[in-house]
Amino acid sequence: MAQKFFWGNSVSSMQTEGGWNEGGKSLSVYDIVEPGENRSDWHFANDNYHHYTEDFDLMKDLGMNMYRFQISWSRVVKDGDGEFNEEGIAYYDRFIDELIARDITPMICLYHFDMPLHLAEEYNGFVSKKTAEAFVRYGKKMIDCFAHKVKYWITFNEQNLYSMPMAFRIAGYRHGDQTIDELYQITSNVMISHARICNYLHEHSDAKIGGMIAYSEVYPATCRPEDILAARKWDEFINFNLLDAFAKGHFSHEWLHYIKVKGIDAGLTEEELADLAAHKEDYLCFSYYASNTINSLKIEPGAYVNEYLVQGAQNNPYIKATEWNWQIDPLGFRDVMNKMYQRYGLPVFPIENGIGVQEEWDGVHEIEDDYRIEYHRNHIKAMFDAMHEDGVEILGYLGWGLIDILSSQGDMRKRYGVVFVNRTNHDLRDMKRVPKKSYHWLKKVIASNGQDLSD
Repeated sequence: MAQKFFWGNSVSSMQTEGGWNEGGKSLSVYDIVEPGENRSDWHFANDNYHHYTEDFDLMKDLGMNMYRFQISWSRVVKDGDGEFNEEGIAYYDRFIDELIARDITPMICLYHFDMPLHLAEEYNGFVSKKTAEAFVRYGKKMIDCFAHKVKYWITFNEQNLYSMPMAFRIAGYRHGDQTIDELYQITSNVMISHARICNYLHEHSDAKIGGMIAYSEVYPATCRPEDILAARKWDEFINFNLLDAFAKGHFSHEWLHYIKVKGIDAGLTEEELADLAAHKEDYLCFSYYASNTINSLKIEPGAYVNEYLVQGAQNNPYIKATEWNWQIDPLGFRDVMNKMYQRYGLPVFPIENGIGVQEEWDGVHEIEDDYRIEYHRNHIKAMFDAMHEDGVEILGYLGWGLIDILSSQGDMRKRYGVVFVNRTNHDLRDMKRVPKKSYHWLKKVIASNGQDLSD
């Protein structure tokens, strides 16, 4: 194992911060979401805005040496394309200094779905190049402010999601027919924004940056050739297309041929393709939670490849699933690390991994989350197998939301943490932080640099 291996935690701003109307922050699309039966609003999250040092102390006690967090675009730029908010920038400056004071390496993510409301309403989010230009302006400013002390960066969380139909939910898209042209324009605008920020960061600092995808292994449902073809094409269009763009400076040849023969307008210009070709990545990041299975018989004739998994997904009978029907598959974790490294030769970095479970605390006894220990143990073992048996260069292992946060759907019932946060969807309670059984296990794992995975 490399001398320096990162053990840590990843979060997004809207799932942790709160402080939605403080410090000069303008509105994001999340700030106006109404609560539902199993959904909180996003106004308080776990109140990290006011109490981040408490969570940093827990991370320090765990032995973590990296924290991947997101800067809220709306907190540092009024309405996303207006004046820079010095109060918001000063907040993150203090935040970063507190991490460094605890020997926790900061990693910045610039966008995690929380589009400034103004840009969503005015330009329809990332379907517009105006929004992409505003994002690059914001990213360059953050580099100017922080790259002298933050040496690890990503631009977009799970960037391949902008190649799937769900892109219309996370790219600030507010109105329209959700056409295939618009989907491909979102994919292109996001990728070119990433490349331009990579170029700027490398021109103006010694910091490192890498693209990130959400990599779910997708198996063919059977050995039927049509299932194998569907799984391969999904991997090509959703994963390898962007990985090619990250590592080789151009989109997948199959993807480029597809948009030509299908007559899809991806909105790409020669200048944008030149910026993409010029950019460089220092590592490849990904999230991994579960695997999927695809059945070609469920895919409608004429469906676009980007729709295959929406239509063709089915459960894998050979592996267990969580109560949210996310199928637990450590071997898939090992396999995707190999596909990334053996094909591209860049260090890979799993920066999200974890299991979401409904949990209650009785106010007295420690939560006995042996299932979480088992999940992380098996995935860490798979990661070490990729490193030591397969030769994959891996920079570290970051869990997702290891201090309980709102889920991506705003549901506090789905808990990923080794630390319980005492609130529900509709009752903030006292937000007390309470370590679970897995907390003590993870502390031992990190202290041994992953060598002691026993109970």
